[in-house]
This record gives sequence, structure tokens and C-alpha cells, in this order.
Amino acid sequence: MKKSVSVILAMTLAAALTGCSSGSQTGETTAASQAETEASQEETKVQETETSQEDAETSSQSEPSQDGSLKIGSLKGPTSMGLVQLMDLSAKGEAEGNYEFTMVTAADELLAQMVSGQLDIALVPANMASIMYNKTEHQVSVIDINTLGVLYIVTADQSIKGIPDLQGKTVYLTGKGTTPDYALQYLLTANGLSADSVTLEYKSEATEVAAVLKEDPNAIGLLPQPFATVALSQNEALKLALDLTAEWDKVAGEEGGSLVTGVTVCRNQVLESNPEAVATFMEEHQASAAYANENTAETAQLVADAGIIEKAPIAEKALPYCSITYIDGEDMKTMLTGYLQVLFDMDPTTVGGAMPEDGFYYIPQE
Repeated sequence: MKKSVSVILAMTLAAALTGCSSGSQTGETTAASQAETEASQEETKVQETETSQEDAETSSQSEPSQDGSLKIGSLKGPTSMGLVQLMDLSAKGEAEGNYEFTMVTAADELLAQMVSGQLDIALVPANMASIMYNKTEHQVSVIDINTLGVLYIVTADQSIKGIPDLQGKTVYLTGKGTTPDYALQYLLTANGLSADSVTLEYKSEATEVAAVLKEDPNAIGLLPQPFATVALSQNEALKLALDLTAEWDKVAGEEGGSLVTGVTVCRNQVLESNPEAVATFMEEHQASAAYANENTAETAQLVADAGIIEKAPIAEKALPYCSITYIDGEDMKTMLTGYLQVLFDMDPTTVGGAMPEDGFYYIPQE
């Protein structure tokens, strides 16, 4: 049965979780817009294509590179910020593995390139990985979590010390019906607040939310990093009032996993034909993520050099709040399963209509 790839992309973009970004695909000219990443996918229109699901499945079987190199795609934002050291080593010829890196501003580009076989590995929003798994008939696996929560409540309102304090307030955010919206609504419900308890004012871009906060610091905004840090730099009265990851952990328990922003997926054909190369990448990815957390000044410069954020000082301030990590194996499965289950319970389409099976989670053999 044929289903167009345009449908796949549209469903993906309607649900993709995002961090460190706004809702457009326009070029970036400021420090904030240069961080265009995961959040931009949710409101972006995808150009129609006549390629069928059948054709996509055929093209997804593209043979892996004969020289053992891996083609890796990522988004401008925290996922790439945790990868910049490895990208730098690869450019210098000092990496252990052989890699070709592609960095884009729209998640639909990564989806299309993974489906067509142009990419072997991609760093994508967590729920997009599940959608990709369902839409490719289980032809991809998740190999690690690369970014945890990057969403923050930003305000100068001193009364906001927890989710319950949002009662009767207006919160400005981007992306109605997207996973950041679902995450906030889940937290509101878990804290005993009804849908009418808080007014959610949606904006088309994160920069619009930041503009509201710049003019009225007592307003309350939900922003991803590094937009949250950029907002703080524009108005000294603002603060990071709530970390949604910490708030999630308070109410979710073990079954609710954690607030996961980004994961790394690999085509199963590559996992089967070149497991040694994938294992090497996983080791180097882990080391690169650790480097980003331990060497913020050096990483900030690499981030600026890569064009992810225009200015290194802003990148250095944002890095500690971007939740860059590396989690694989059973811990990855537990955290991601719980998170996807929460999304599925709220709206099954956010994860592709069905929860992934156990085969979705790549657990290396000891």
C-alpha cells in the first residue's frame, strides 16, 4: 500500500519535540535565530513530494558505504552542541572512526535522508525517532539519548517557585499541539491544575516569546535553550524560574521516564552490516558529550565556529542548561519508554500511532 512521504513528514512535524529553537525555517541572523533547531520543525511546512511509501522503503535499503564511513546528520542546537568536539576531531583527521557530518535546521530533512538511505545515523527529537520507527516498518533503532530536557519557565515573577504557582497566570509558549505543549499540560495536570487554571498563549516563534519577556519581565514564558539564556541576556530582571525536566522528575516516577529531548537513531541495515563502526561512533559520541559538559569555554567556541550560535559567550552561558548527555543500554530504554508512553497517552500521533516494540531499543551485547 502506498502512502506518500509527504504524509510521513507532515505527521512528524506536527508532533516533533524540540529544544533550542523557534517555529520557522528562515535563516538565522541573530544569536537566538542561529540556534534554529528541534523546535523549528513543529510549525514548518513541508513541500509535497510524490515519492511513495513503497519507494521510500526501497530506497531506505541503500547499501552502507563500502569504506566503512558513517554519514551522520544532526540539528542545529543541543544535539549538535554535544557532537561538535567529534566533528572537530573528524575534520582534523583525528577521530577513530570515519565520518561525514551533515547539520541542518529542519528535522524533516533528517527524516527524508534517513528514509532514503542518504544518512546512516541521525540525532533527532525523541518522539520523531518513534514516528520514524513506525513509518519505516521498524527499519531504524535508537542507540542513545543525547539530550534531556531543555525547556525552562522564564520570568521575573518571584512568586513562581513550582508548577502550582502557575495557577491563574498566562504562559507564553510556541507550538500548540506539539510536545513542549503536551509536556507543560502533563505537568499542569500532574500538579492538580485543570485546563482552565492556566492561560496558554501560543506564539509562532521562540523569538516572539523572548520579545514579550523583554518588554514585560513579569510575563511568564516557556522557552528552550539557548533561547532562554538569550532572553536572560536581554533583560537582567529575568530568571530561570522552573526547569521542566526537574518538574517532570518530581511527578513522573520511574514509569514516567524522563523529559527526553533528543536521541540518536541508526538504520538497522548499518547496524547489521557494520556494527564495529557504530560501536566506535557510540564511544566517540559519549566522549564528545562529556567534553561539552567538562570544557564549556572550548566547546562554546566550537559551537560558534559551527554556526550553531553566533557568539561564543552566549553559547558558553547556555551550555550548562542544554542537558547534553549520553545514555545508552537499559537506562536509555527505561527513560525513553516512560517518556514516549506519557506522550502516547495524551495523543498517540505524537509517537507515530503506536508505542515502539522492544526491537526499537538497541542494547549492545556485553
